[in-house]
Amino acid sequence: MDREQLCAEMPACSFSFDVILENPMELFRVTVEVLDINDNSPVFPKRDIGLEISELAVPGARFSIESAVDQDVGENALQKYILNPTDHFNLNIQGRIDDSKHIEMVLQKPLDREKTKHHYLTLTAVDGGDPQRSGTVQIHIVVLDVNDNAPAFSQATYKAFVPENAAKGTLITTVSATDADDGSSVIIEYYFEHATKSIQELFTIDPISGEVRVVGDIDYEKNKQFQIKVKAKDHGGLTDSCGIVIDVIDINDNIPKITVMSFYSALPEDSVPGTIIAMINIQDFDSAENAKVTCSIHNNLPFKMESSLSNYYNLVTESVLDREQTAEYNITITAVDGGSPPLSSKKTLSLKISDVNDHSPQFQQESYDAYVFENNVPSRSFFSVRATDADRGPNARVSYFLEDGSLNGAPLSAYLTVNSDSGVLYAVKPFDYEQIKSFKINVKAQDGGSPPLSGNVTINIFIKDENDNVPQVLYPVQTSGSLVAEIVPRSADVGYLVTKVVAVDVDSGQNAWLSYKLQKASDRALFEVGLQNGEIRTIRQVTDKDAVKQKLTVVVADNGQPSRSATVNVNVVVADSFPEVLSDFTDFTVDREYDINLTFYLVLALAVVSVLFIFSIIAIVTVKIFRWRQNRLFYKSAANLPVIPFYPPVYPDGTLGTLQRVYNYEQNPPNNDWRLNQQVQRPGPSGAGPHPAGAGGVVAGTGPWPTPPTEAEQIQALMAAANEVSEATATLDPRYNAQFPMQHVPDYRQNVYIPGSTATLTANPQQMMPQQALQGPPQAMPQVDVPNAAQTPASKKKSTKKDKK
Repeated sequence: MDREQLCAEMPACSFSFDVILENPMELFRVTVEVLDINDNSPVFPKRDIGLEISELAVPGARFSIESAVDQDVGENALQKYILNPTDHFNLNIQGRIDDSKHIEMVLQKPLDREKTKHHYLTLTAVDGGDPQRSGTVQIHIVVLDVNDNAPAFSQATYKAFVPENAAKGTLITTVSATDADDGSSVIIEYYFEHATKSIQELFTIDPISGEVRVVGDIDYEKNKQFQIKVKAKDHGGLTDSCGIVIDVIDINDNIPKITVMSFYSALPEDSVPGTIIAMINIQDFDSAENAKVTCSIHNNLPFKMESSLSNYYNLVTESVLDREQTAEYNITITAVDGGSPPLSSKKTLSLKISDVNDHSPQFQQESYDAYVFENNVPSRSFFSVRATDADRGPNARVSYFLEDGSLNGAPLSAYLTVNSDSGVLYAVKPFDYEQIKSFKINVKAQDGGSPPLSGNVTINIFIKDENDNVPQVLYPVQTSGSLVAEIVPRSADVGYLVTKVVAVDVDSGQNAWLSYKLQKASDRALFEVGLQNGEIRTIRQVTDKDAVKQKLTVVVADNGQPSRSATVNVNVVVADSFPEVLSDFTDFTVDREYDINLTFYLVLALAVVSVLFIFSIIAIVTVKIFRWRQNRLFYKSAANLPVIPFYPPVYPDGTLGTLQRVYNYEQNPPNNDWRLNQQVQRPGPSGAGPHPAGAGGVVAGTGPWPTPPTEAEQIQALMAAANEVSEATATLDPRYNAQFPMQHVPDYRQNVYIPGSTATLTANPQQMMPQQALQGPPQAMPQVDVPNAAQTPASKKKSTKKDKK
């Protein structure tokens, strides 16, 4: 800090600033006093001073010299002057040294130009600091001849006024000095004595006329007054001094300056009236009325300005705030000074009102009516409610809850649930209109504030009926143990009331509107049923031809969509006497039991036939697939089988046939009539030849038959072929084996029979071969009388089809 820069020549230097403490908001003013230290030496305006003094100057003549300046104050300021040498001159100080603007040298003894034309003096200025500082100036005195009178100003002090912001060149005042001498000594020059830099920048003086004019920009806020010393000097070297005091007139050229010292940009809506929102400082650098500032805000706002310290204002709340009505305020502060014309400034503060949970959720209605059909699908929504909260943020986040209650002894949560976020109602299980027709629940909407607020709403839930019940016949009663019949006398007139069918439907509305219709009757021309009332009446006279027993079937249907119905059988007896009625009762019972038994047997027979048909289809398909698989196996291995002589069997009808796949020859008992003579000539290679003795016809083929193999040879050949078939089936595709396991593949070794022998081949022919097969040559084939041995085209075709099959 530099005291001289802050306070210039002011002996006491201090400055103030304000400190604001927030929460709670308080204001303090701090004043700092700057103490001076001896950091400036006395300084003369010029380093050299030249004086011209006439040799005729008498002792006691005074000569003014510009004093030194020391910017320090107090003890550190200028304290004394020292002049050296003092042969002809001494110092004369007017007033206090630190207040003196100039000093004078007083002539002590006359000057003699002829002895000494030039005198050189040293003037030293010393301050009182520790350590001391000093400054010097050299004075050069030139002794002149003959100048008896010094210039003299008309006023010792000139008083002038100048408005701030005066235009450059404005005349402030004119100083004037006169000289009693004549000649060249009368010419007087004017100049500022000991003028500061600021004065030289703002003012100037004409050296001839003495006019003082403005050359810079004068600002009242910087300098309110100027003091200028003017010196007049004639050509004889004599001088005189005067002072000019210039007062600056303030003009309202500064607008009020608004400074926000502290500000709460967000304020809770529950703030009490009088809460400080902002602290504002307003300054106007003008003076007097121009500096008097009035601060205000708009009248329609719930705020006001209060003055605290000088130039300080507090912006406070004036009434209760409500964020739901106004969430943000733009407060414009206007400051107006007292100038003419007045100047003003504005500053806008944006204040947001923060939310407080002061509103509970509100439903649009006090109660709601909700409708849901019975037999509804569980977990399906059927109604929704919505509540709004005027708050914001978490305070406006609404959750929905089902208040505790019970229905038919069970908690409401077993029937209903509500989505906590959306307010959608869901049915937990189906409703039954016949058990519950309506009930009430209370739904609570609760916000997320702390503490939370809530609102309730009542929902009247009405179960809507569906046509889910068939009509129930109350009369006539249908029982299996006894039979009830209505008696109609033969003398009954037209419209005779036989009986009335009484039925009810536990549904409601049109689902319970019942209508009656005669579905079946023994005699439709005799009875009719009322569509709405169910009354059965006669529509004609009863005749002798009418059957005694009459059976009516009435359909009772409701009006629902779709409609549901029930049937009731009404037994009517046309009789005039009670014994006749008893016999008719017995007949009705028998017929009824007969009808019931007949219906049961018909249904049972239909079920049995259906099951048998299905199993038959499955069996046929299975057999077909199994045979097809065996054919594939057989024909695949047939190419490798050895040729075995084949003796066609003779079927009982006398025709020749072929065996299917497995050759199953059964040995017949010995019969001489059926044996073939071993010496008989066998057919030739083509298989044609005559029949054995006693046989008619011709055997196809010519040439002798080869000698037939023995039983042992036939068994060995068949076993080799069967083994090859088994090996071939063992190497089938694994997918085939997986689908048809090997245990289902027939072993041909177990199904081969030798014609004329009782031996049956097994897996080990050597162990299972009967002894009879090895005892001798085979017996001759029996003689067969085949009248039509020769094959016709038809027989060939038939045989070919069988072979393929």
